[in-house]
Amino acid sequence: MDQSVVINGAELGKARTYIIAEAASNHDGDLNKAKQLIKSAAEAGADAVKFQAFKADSHYSKFTPDFTYLKKHRTSTYQLIKSLELNRNWLSELMKYAESQGITLLCTACDYEAVDLLANLNISAFKLASFDFPDLQLIKYIAKKGKPIILSTGMADYSDIQAAVNACRKEENNQIVLLQCTSLYPSPAELSNLQAMKTMHQAFGCLVGYSDHTLGDHIPIASVAMGSCLVEKHFTLDKTLPGPDHQFALEPHELKAMIEKIREVEKGMGTGMKNGPHDQEKEMFAKGRRSLHTTRVLKPGDVIQPNDLCIKRPGFGILPQFYEQIIGMTVKKRVSEDYWVKWEDFK
Repeated sequence: MDQSVVINGAELGKARTYIIAEAASNHDGDLNKAKQLIKSAAEAGADAVKFQAFKADSHYSKFTPDFTYLKKHRTSTYQLIKSLELNRNWLSELMKYAESQGITLLCTACDYEAVDLLANLNISAFKLASFDFPDLQLIKYIAKKGKPIILSTGMADYSDIQAAVNACRKEENNQIVLLQCTSLYPSPAELSNLQAMKTMHQAFGCLVGYSDHTLGDHIPIASVAMGSCLVEKHFTLDKTLPGPDHQFALEPHELKAMIEKIREVEKGMGTGMKNGPHDQEKEMFAKGRRSLHTTRVLKPGDVIQPNDLCIKRPGFGILPQFYEQIIGMTVKKRVSEDYWVKWEDFK
């Protein structure tokens, strides 16, 4: 049975999908823009808005080769990451601002200092990025804080995931959510592998969700129908901004539309029970289903022959399943041609 995971009062794994608007580094070093992202995420209906706390010095070696997808920025990986750092002095203010907007602020912790700072601010949950998945020491350090831990599993194999889950459980932290993820920006739909959520749930006994980098919203919406309890989606105020995470992110109106579609999908999931027509279907049930009808005028005393009856709509008459029982019965009262028959029409 899955361990209960609660983020700021929201219990994951229930009917409602937890939606994280991933602001990442799309604040571009501007506190006001960070607040605009929070406000936009809240207005779109997200449950949480998430930033990333990393420092270039502890994140990347200065000798890291350039990533192909980042070459257009014409600077080294280290310098680019340096330019995208979140000012950690903002975090307390941003958390208070998020609370005022009715949304939970989350943050990816990429180093020990970030973990301690976020823990001291009583962050509701921790997020670990896919790229940091091999760092079991960092995972253990986060797990010790006793908060829910959301693990993105991009590029991981079974042994990687088992090691990370074991590291959390060794610290007596079972509040784990595993996110299926593809670590490409943007990522092609055919690499999304949504079925992996089911596999991870069965293999590791954890709640599962989906962290999306595809273009558009159809893949994260599909993940909800496949059992995702949490969806994380990058968003930005403007796709044309120059930072690395803007181009594949949703703009606020697109984020709002995605969330509305997800809520519709949730409603459409239903209970799984088949109990006949809904109240709203009663007219369709009566007028649109089939029943037994006459092929000629039936007169009192007639004995029903097979060709006296046919099956058509509406469903006001005797159900077609009783056709053979009607054959040989005697008509009690006149029934018009092409009219449905009822039990009281026969002796």
